[in-house]
Amino acid sequence: MGILSVLPVPAFNDNYLWLIHNGKYAAAIDPGDAAPILAALDTHKLSLVAILLTHHHADHVGGVQNLLQHAKIPVFGPRSENIAGVTQPLVEGDQVRIPELALNLSVLDVPGHTSGHIAYVAQQQRWLFCGDTLFAGGCGRLFEGTPAQMAASLAKLANLPDDMQVYCAHEYTMNNLRFASAADPGNPALLARIAVEQAKRDHGQPTVPSTIGLEKATNPFLRYREPLIQARLQAAGRLKSNEPVAAFAALREWKDNFH
Repeated sequence: MGILSVLPVPAFNDNYLWLIHNGKYAAAIDPGDAAPILAALDTHKLSLVAILLTHHHADHVGGVQNLLQHAKIPVFGPRSENIAGVTQPLVEGDQVRIPELALNLSVLDVPGHTSGHIAYVAQQQRWLFCGDTLFAGGCGRLFEGTPAQMAASLAKLANLPDDMQVYCAHEYTMNNLRFASAADPGNPALLARIAVEQAKRDHGQPTVPSTIGLEKATNPFLRYREPLIQARLQAAGRLKSNEPVAAFAALREWKDNFH
């Protein structure tokens, strides 16, 4: 069977649904809409053999029931979130095996965006499917978790190998990098990244996946301990202590209101 690859399936305004496939079989990551997944399966002559979910938001799970009408397949998802259709509830330390793809994935608990959010790591392929926890240049909003939880979750992801490819679920990159340049001005790696990513968007290309190494160099939500970022927060009157989680919380609040 063919080599494994990851196919982006655009959906809604800015979502990426992902298909891991080997030319014959496929697993869908966060299929928020069934129609584009079914179209991609048809175009590439693929049979869906598994669904993997990171969290319960509708733009990540909305297509599950429709897909299950086409194939009786396992649905993997977070144990601590109530998601209809999940047959294999998961927590950190669990392993996912998809035999048709000869694919093994390990599970990480990464709460913050939602309380039970999980991520999937394919160590052999160096792929991370992180839903809405880590974005290219940013991180998810704190809808259910705390700043401390999200900071810990992002630290867990930052500890993965630098060459790990980051498959997040949204094309938010340029907006995230615009904020990053306000929070972390003068970062040469960030300035270089903005030029590269803008060129991709100008040609209609995705900016995802990025890599853990690139995120560590340019993503302010992985760099909130940097003195220059904390100085920016203090100068703007957003931060009154040097406690790292306070800096993370102030950065996230600034991003929530950044236009």
